Amino acid sequence: MERQLLITILISFLIFGCQQVEVKQNNINKKINEASDILIKEPKYENIWEYIKNNNSSKNEIVLNDLVLSYMNNHLKDLDKFEEYLNDSYYFIYFVINELEKNDLPIELAIIPYIESNYDPFSISPSGAVGMWQFMPRTGRMYNLNRSWWNEDRHDPFKSTEAAVGYLKYLYERFDEDVYITIAAYNAGPSLIDRRINQNKRKGDDVDFWSLNVPAQTENYVPKYIALRELIINSDSYGIKMPEIPYETVVRKVVIPSQVEVLALSEYLEVKPELLYKLNAGYTKWASAPKDESVFYIPLEKYYLFESDNNPFKDVNQINWISHIVKKGDNLWDLAVKYDTEVKIIKEINYLNNDLLSIDDTLLIPLGKTKSNSFIPYEMYIVSEGDSLWSIARKYNLDVRDLARMNSLNENEYLQLGQQLSIGNKNIHRNMESKKRTILYSVKQGDNLYKISELFDVTIKSIKEINNFNETTLMPGQIIKVAIRAF
Repeated sequence: MERQLLITILISFLIFGCQQVEVKQNNINKKINEASDILIKEPKYENIWEYIKNNNSSKNEIVLNDLVLSYMNNHLKDLDKFEEYLNDSYYFIYFVINELEKNDLPIELAIIPYIESNYDPFSISPSGAVGMWQFMPRTGRMYNLNRSWWNEDRHDPFKSTEAAVGYLKYLYERFDEDVYITIAAYNAGPSLIDRRINQNKRKGDDVDFWSLNVPAQTENYVPKYIALRELIINSDSYGIKMPEIPYETVVRKVVIPSQVEVLALSEYLEVKPELLYKLNAGYTKWASAPKDESVFYIPLEKYYLFESDNNPFKDVNQINWISHIVKKGDNLWDLAVKYDTEVKIIKEINYLNNDLLSIDDTLLIPLGKTKSNSFIPYEMYIVSEGDSLWSIARKYNLDVRDLARMNSLNENEYLQLGQQLSIGNKNIHRNMESKKRTILYSVKQGDNLYKISELFDVTIKSIKEINNFNETTLMPGQIIKVAIRAF
């Protein structure tokens, strides 16, 4: 009897267990089917604009006031030019959006580089702001954008994007996820915006962007952003044909275990050096820094060349070397200038513990096979003995004041031996395939149309045309447009 009862219980358990397994399997199958439905129903975005339109998340009210409408109309005057303007982000906007999403930020903030530089990593403002996101030196250092003789991270479109997104995240959280205030703080600085908010609070006034007393540049900055956002999100309503930018990466990062000459790499990839420099704008010289590895971004369609067994950049250093026999009067500073390298590099390669050289000693110095500065849109200059801001400015056909502003220096400031200066040479690209891009310039005390035309190497006529005015008198603080040459 007990045995029969035990058998009955065992059979019941097995039947119940099988039913449980069947139920569980049915649940699993159900979940798989549901997941498949989700995957099937997930929208496929044909381009970056469709993705932006379907994933915009700004909490701010869209205000289309007269100022916003005026900026919209400026873009709508020439739709072909506007399409070209948007297309300048082709290689970078997907990366920017991904970084914003990783940091839980509204993807519409990808509009900021249009306003700052039109997505131009080579951009250098007269005030010394640099790169696609227009970082000033101090803010750049705060976000680990480093600078050496070989590179300037503020120009690097990928490193500067990571830094800018980090900065925007800080501002976004600091200002309670208010996009307009965040953007205003990006332009004017958080301290100033804080002061303006506190002033309004003390007076019992509203503290939204439109109620704040901000500088003229910032007052225009946010409406420019809103205008662009409106035209991009609602492009169909305005009859805008958006440029074809895919919703996927168009570049690929490669790591090369050696110093690399930019022109040699461009030849192997069969890519124009202008494009390779644009994707890797952080490199200020003819080659990457002589260290263990070099990071380059290349067009995605060229990546297969790095998978080839014939890839010469796998493990072979592509840099030529020259043996220099020290002569009377030689010093490390002059040799660095002569061979377009850095004192530190010469010392490291030749195991020198100090700056003293002995006659007839042999120094090993790196030298490019196809070295040419003709493609470099800016460069880093190392101050040598006898240099001054005046002499360097004259050498590069620059105004002393502009050179000083580029490097956040006083015009009369003494330079230190070995000091690094950024040189934005306006004569570069003169003979290159180029196009016009529009920048905004804040008129300074003492400025006139002639001085501004000389500063940006444009005609007075072109300044008048782009700004639609005939008067010749300018007011300090006035914001004007200037069409300059760029890639």
